[in-house]
Amino acid sequence: MLPLDPRGTANRALLVGVSEYDLTKPPHGVPGDLPAVEHNLGRMREVLARGRVFEEQEIRVLASPTLDAFGRALQAAAEEAEGLLLLYFAGHGAIPNAGDELFLQMRNARVIPGGSAVFPGAEMFSSLLAELATSPARRIVVILDCCFAGNAAWIWEPFYAKRRVLLLMSVQANHRIDAGDPRTPTPFTDVLAALLEEEGETGLRDLSDRLRQRMATLGHLTERGKPWEPQFRAEPDVDVLLTAKEASPGTGPDGDRPPQEDTERPAPLLPGPDPGSGLDPGSDPGPGSEPGLGQPGVHLPGSGEPGLPAPGSGEPGAPGSVTGEPDLPASGSGQSDPSVPGPGQSDPSAPCSGGSGLSAPGSGEPDRPASGPGQPGASVSGSGQSDPSVPGPGGSSSQGRREVPGSRSSPFRLVRLLVARFGRSRRRGPLRPDAGRPRRRTAVRVVAPVVLAAGLLGLGVLGLIKIFCGNDSVCDPALELRVLTDPDLEPTVRAAADAYLTSDGNITDAGCRRTGITVYSAGSSDVVAALRGRTGAWQEPRDADTNPQRDIGPQPDVWIPASRAAVDRVEAGQDTDAVAGLEADEEPLAYSPVVLAVPHDIGSEALGDRADHPLNDMIDTLTERYENAAVRRPDPEFTTAGLLATVGLYGTDARAVARGERLVAQPGPPSPTAAELLCTLPDDDAVDDRTAALVPEFLLRSGVGCDRTTRSPRFAQYPEDVPGVEPVFVRVRWAGADRDESARDASAEGFRDWLAGEHGREVFARDGFRSAYDRELLDKGPAAEGVLRAPSPLHQSAGRDAMERALKAYQDAGGPGRVLFLLDSSGSMTGLWKGPSGGPGLLRQSLGGLGGQDEYGVWAVAGPGDRPYGTLLPLDRHRRADAERAVGTARVRDAEADPHAALLAALDEMTARGDDHRPQLIVHITDGEDNDRLTGDRLDEVLARARTSDVPVTVVSLQSGGCDPDRPDRRIADVSGGRCLDAVDDLGAALHDEVARTGTGEG
Repeated sequence: MLPLDPRGTANRALLVGVSEYDLTKPPHGVPGDLPAVEHNLGRMREVLARGRVFEEQEIRVLASPTLDAFGRALQAAAEEAEGLLLLYFAGHGAIPNAGDELFLQMRNARVIPGGSAVFPGAEMFSSLLAELATSPARRIVVILDCCFAGNAAWIWEPFYAKRRVLLLMSVQANHRIDAGDPRTPTPFTDVLAALLEEEGETGLRDLSDRLRQRMATLGHLTERGKPWEPQFRAEPDVDVLLTAKEASPGTGPDGDRPPQEDTERPAPLLPGPDPGSGLDPGSDPGPGSEPGLGQPGVHLPGSGEPGLPAPGSGEPGAPGSVTGEPDLPASGSGQSDPSVPGPGQSDPSAPCSGGSGLSAPGSGEPDRPASGPGQPGASVSGSGQSDPSVPGPGGSSSQGRREVPGSRSSPFRLVRLLVARFGRSRRRGPLRPDAGRPRRRTAVRVVAPVVLAAGLLGLGVLGLIKIFCGNDSVCDPALELRVLTDPDLEPTVRAAADAYLTSDGNITDAGCRRTGITVYSAGSSDVVAALRGRTGAWQEPRDADTNPQRDIGPQPDVWIPASRAAVDRVEAGQDTDAVAGLEADEEPLAYSPVVLAVPHDIGSEALGDRADHPLNDMIDTLTERYENAAVRRPDPEFTTAGLLATVGLYGTDARAVARGERLVAQPGPPSPTAAELLCTLPDDDAVDDRTAALVPEFLLRSGVGCDRTTRSPRFAQYPEDVPGVEPVFVRVRWAGADRDESARDASAEGFRDWLAGEHGREVFARDGFRSAYDRELLDKGPAAEGVLRAPSPLHQSAGRDAMERALKAYQDAGGPGRVLFLLDSSGSMTGLWKGPSGGPGLLRQSLGGLGGQDEYGVWAVAGPGDRPYGTLLPLDRHRRADAERAVGTARVRDAEADPHAALLAALDEMTARGDDHRPQLIVHITDGEDNDRLTGDRLDEVLARARTSDVPVTVVSLQSGGCDPDRPDRRIADVSGGRCLDAVDDLGAALHDEVARTGTGEG
């Protein structure tokens, strides 16, 4: 894969370094100034200016800006960049408790612990991405040199326009780093600049690999003493050139490619200043341009030339444009079989060679992706971009010859192609907002359309192409199928589409492709919701709030969800006025169980431990065997595998929500996909070695695109109550899309038959899937490490209602909660009452985890069995100040506590209120002195009630050893799905976290 070369376009680099801060003293100051960052800016400017990608005037340096100054500079750079937009930031980075956002702190940054605006004067990374995405730039590079830089990856992953954005982060998530010697650049930037300074062309993807290796060689460590590992995120087929210090042989003095001699040049249709080359003197063919029409360096239609929108570009006024259309990944992006030509393939020696797709079959030249302003860098197989408001390219035949540039829209698009033959102006502009914009058209571009229009009217598009090129082998555009799938399935579906494009079944006798395929994915719950109730807005967006074209992608012709239950969920709740209908195959394409992938160090090879047990029992066994073991699951709203795992965690009736969520509790938000989960675990070896992951089994075979060689090997355990992944082919029909209905049906049917047949099974087999019929591995060779060839039993298919209940329960679990505190107020608590570590002090600290919509109450536990408690605060919503005052009135009583009676009363109270499905929690703060009342039948009664109530009980034992195995407090917490906290824990922080998981306060 060659990186996009942005030279010759208007590029912008914004270098931001914050070395000085206005406020550095507690309690609201940042940790301190960063004098090393001052050296970063000069170093980065120097290497970029010498790198021949950015001109001097295209680089702007911002030293210690305020947030407002940064915002103005960012907006200007985003508006002006047309090729490459690079943003570099060095300074303090900060994250909230949940870790789900990254704040880049500018000069006027402040820290307000506990406030709703946690970091005033800082730029939220999510907002930064949104603003960068408004730029017309074809590639956007963000380089972060700050603490917690790796947390940006979590925000990038679900970002709708991430295909254009390449992200280089100085360190893995949740790690602080040292700024180094104040007399030199920071360690990360020092290595980065040294690598950029090396001779040759440097693409960002290769740079990130070498950067990580160099940092490992130097032995840098994070503040936690872990290896300092820079991180990189980009779509697999996306890269961009950052520097080109040494011109390749045969290039001109500026690094530009000189005109090449064309031995078969046809006579020009229009006079040009240099008939020998077809280029204006001093013009630049433009990096990223494809050689076309016998002239190297001619910029083809759809290649992203500013000011000349192409159909489907997403620019206002562009024919067929999609308002707010995000960049789409595309199948066939330069990796198809070179022996079978397709759109974008050519014979470089032919008169009409190049990305225009006008070559004869069998040219042997690999595909070159072409991109447009609305889809920067996206290469769409078949090169036909359809109008998303009507599924289909508009009635063109699905068979014929290779595509003519511009034939998908008006003849004037072809005029642009022909005129481009005679010259392009070099477009480079200054970075300063007040400078004039560079001119974009030469005089010939103004006059030529008038002259050529008559020729187009008289000869037609194909006639002019044949006269101009002398080539009869011209294919009509291939009909483009849009295939939407689940995020975890996207790599496999994309591989299948790539293989199908070059298969015999998709090639006509004339050597042309019948069908092109665009593969893209979106959050599974968003897709179900859109097909169920937003198809009208999908076809024609009406407002900015509801726009599936922006949030999901174009209207699909084919949907491949990860479960047939997703189709049933759509059809069960679809609007009566829906404009999309679904036709799902009866049988799935393949099968993959969702497994508990346990690291070897804490797993068991015994077959009896690895199958035929419920998921929650497997997790309980794991945590009993290894106390520090953890389990993580991908986001149930974003990927079907995460939702299927949640069905097992909650049970088919979704009653065990609180317990299930505690089994997979983690800091920060869940990974959006199973592949991302396996990708991020190795960021911290200690976490990777002790953390099991709920993922589809096929990922243990096919792997993921990062850290494959370093992540912990795992055993697959097969829960009996977790449904498996079963991709199914669904034809989506849209009302009013009948202009090319028969051709589109034929294309969809051809892909379906191939995917369900022998060749499709080969793709699923390579990626580790099983047969949908007998559940056996499709690949008959050795099973992947840790995978059982024939585990038994494998769960039946997912049910519609079970998935709906699990999703609703998961969403409700993030809403307002209910917490009942039992505060031991017996006489033995006298010495454990005062101060922040006393019973009331711990309770007050935990109130920060509750919000204004949560219900909570406090019982003072002391007294005889008929009156085991007194109410300090009724179970209701409260202002925090009122709650703290009520707790402040609590007093120790000269009486013993009856934990047996108090716990039974609390469980009864919470069970009676549980019909509203709020997450609930009982917190018992006690010194354990009265646990002699929790023995024998009394303890058994509490254990039985706790086991069936579905209300977790967290016990805070102020007694040393109170949470030892077999102690009553520990047993009650374990059977209810809660936690037992004692003196070995940081009681204040741990209790706050437990309460925050139930409430909506400060996480």
